[in-house]
Amino acid sequence: MLTILAAGSVFFPGLFLLSKQCLKSIPALRWSEGDAVIVSARLVSSIQAVMASSAGYIIASSCEDILEDQHWLTSSYIMFAVPYFVYDIYAMFMCYWYKLRVKGHEEASAAPQHMSTALTSYLRREFLMVLHHVVMVTVCFPVSVFWRQGKGDYFQGVMFMAELSTPSVCLGKILIQYKQQHTLLHKVNGALMLITFFICRVLLFPYLYYAYGRYASIPFHMVPLSVPWHCNLGAGLLMAPQLYWFSLICRGALRLFTGSSRSQRPGATTGAAKEGQTDGNALPQPANGYSTCASEPELATH
Repeated sequence: MLTILAAGSVFFPGLFLLSKQCLKSIPALRWSEGDAVIVSARLVSSIQAVMASSAGYIIASSCEDILEDQHWLTSSYIMFAVPYFVYDIYAMFMCYWYKLRVKGHEEASAAPQHMSTALTSYLRREFLMVLHHVVMVTVCFPVSVFWRQGKGDYFQGVMFMAELSTPSVCLGKILIQYKQQHTLLHKVNGALMLITFFICRVLLFPYLYYAYGRYASIPFHMVPLSVPWHCNLGAGLLMAPQLYWFSLICRGALRLFTGSSRSQRPGATTGAAKEGQTDGNALPQPANGYSTCASEPELATH
């Protein structure tokens, strides 16, 4: 177990550093530190999501008895993925830090002196996501590995497949970051994100209750009364933030598909950019696609 845990501790931060270095070093790219950090963090999250979804499909499809059947990949992948949630708290902060600097919230020369202020702001703004990651490590990890006692691998595998929505979420963040809300890719990805998030995260626990009801031959509405109270409590606590994040996705999708988004095509912002350049204290418009104007709120989820 410790070997698998150590492998995850090396793999995810190592992949992040490797990706960042490649984006900064490849002659055709030569991205800035901030660009490389933000895109690398999204890339690692997407790769973890693909790995988790693949593992979940293998586990769930191999369990004929959804309560008693076991698969070696269940505990192994949990051990491997736990370091990801610790690493991702750091990666999310670095993304937040560089976005603050690009938007002009911090002068580059003074930025290191305000790291503690940025950290406080980050924890306040991303409290729910940070709490989610902390709970995954401190509660879900020991429950999944030790408390289950080898039962319910099927349910664990289905929960892994909730990560299937993450790549579209990450791509959406990158497109918003680079002001590509007007593109067809952003609209297609937005629709895909809405569908996958609803299926993989919102319908997740109702499906698990349905699967158990079918297994135990009891009606769906009787399942909550038939399972231990702590199972209902855990399901409710895990589902609540998913409903909140889904409401944010729906709001964003409504703005996107009704044409009421606050984002504009790059050409429409040229005048504003020129006006900003007349101010000697304003940050210059970056050539990497960032804008000093505030972008529409983005979904903070994985």
